[in-house]
Parts: sequence; C-alpha cells; structure tokens
Amino acid sequence: MIVPNLHRMMNLEKLILYLVIDCEETFIDGNNLKNKIYNHMPRLHEFGFNIRSTILFCDGIHLLSNEDIQCTFKNFEDFEVISSVDYFPNERSAQCHIYSYPYRLQHYDKITNHFPGGLFNCVQIVTLFDESPFEHQFFMRIAQAFPFLKDLTIDNSEPQKYKQYSNSNDDNRDFPVIEYSHLIKLRMYQVHDDYVEQFLLDIKTCFLNDIHLSVHNDVLKRVTHNFTRDATLKNYSKVKSLCLYERSDLSKYL
Repeated sequence: MIVPNLHRMMNLEKLILYLVIDCEETFIDGNNLKNKIYNHMPRLHEFGFNIRSTILFCDGIHLLSNEDIQCTFKNFEDFEVISSVDYFPNERSAQCHIYSYPYRLQHYDKITNHFPGGLFNCVQIVTLFDESPFEHQFFMRIAQAFPFLKDLTIDNSEPQKYKQYSNSNDDNRDFPVIEYSHLIKLRMYQVHDDYVEQFLLDIKTCFLNDIHLSVHNDVLKRVTHNFTRDATLKNYSKVKSLCLYERSDLSKYL
C-alpha cells in the first residue's frame, strides 16, 4: 500500500519514513529501499527513515546477520545508516532495525543488548526488550545515549548475572550511580525483580524528578521488603503516581 503511493509522488523532495512491518520471509534492507522507493523518486534530496521489520522463523530459515544487512547499504553515500539484528529463540522471532543517522524521532522502540549506541537528543520515549539480561552497564549506555529520556518501558524476565552487591550488602558501591535527569514515567510490566531493584536502589539509580511508576504489586513488595527497605526509601519517595498490577485469584468468585 505504501510503495505505490510513494511512486505517485514524483516531485517529492523530502521524505521521512517510519515503519514497523511484520514480514514473512526476510527483513527490509537497503536493497528494498533503493529499488522500491529511492530509485523511483528522482527529485528526492532528503531521505530519512526508521524501519523495524520482524519475522517469525523456523529451523530451516536462513538467519541474516547484522553484517549482511549493512552490506545492502554500501551504495547509500548521503547519510549514515545504522542497523541492528536480533533473534529471540523463546519467541521464535527476529527483528531488524535500520535507521538513518542522525536520528530524528522522539521515540526508539524495542532496544536490546545489541543497541549500537550513539547520541539521540530528540528521543524522549524508549522501550527495552530482550531475552538476555540487562546489566548495569547497559542502563548506563541508555542514560548516556538518551540524555532527554522522559518515558521508559522495560520488558525482560531474565535475572541479571552481575550483581552490584553481594549477600544483600547495600553499602557495596561497585558501579557508578546512574542519574536520570528528565525521566518522569517508568513502566516495568514483565520484569524480573532485579530490574525493579535496578531503579529503586539508591546505590544504582538517582531520579531528579517525580516519577510515575507502573509495576507488578508483588514484585514491588519483594524488592522494598514490604516498603521497609532503607536502600529503596530515597528513590521510592520520588514516586508520586503508582500503577500496580496484581495476579488476581478469582477462584472464590467462581
């Protein structure tokens, strides 16, 4: 539906393309963009894009690497193209994220541990997802890459491998504290307890603003020791709005 409409825009000079596409066999890459769009728009002199394509894969499918994708952009000389390929064995799915850099949108979705880095001054909304754990160093990279981050969503059920402290010793400051200067919304829907600790322990995270927090009720109680844990009091005092999720037992109503 999109490509034929673009072909009709013969006089278009500027195009910013944002797409999230479910594909059947392969990812959207540089060959797709050049052959189906770029070559059909002769007056186009400014072209920016942010495309995330996903596929469901089976055992027989050929899995492309990030290097394979980058090779398809070797003829794009007017701007830098960043790509990131991820495979999620549990979901039996894969995603390929390609975008022109500098990045111009206000949101960056489904960042994984393969996040290539960079500086994204325009981005205010970020979502994180992976089937491998997010460590403290990863969150440091996110805070540095998105200095104006306001809205963060985390989806990761894997426990962290490298703990900042051992034997529940909250005075061990092995890693630098991560400061979030603009964060005001934090959503942790499907997460391991480690990520709630990551943001509520004051030896790991510092909030400079009041926070709207969305989190699972039982996880919050475990991490805060039923709201009595000293190491969480400082950050939890910044929570001014709270949305709790509970696993309701409906058996008594049936």
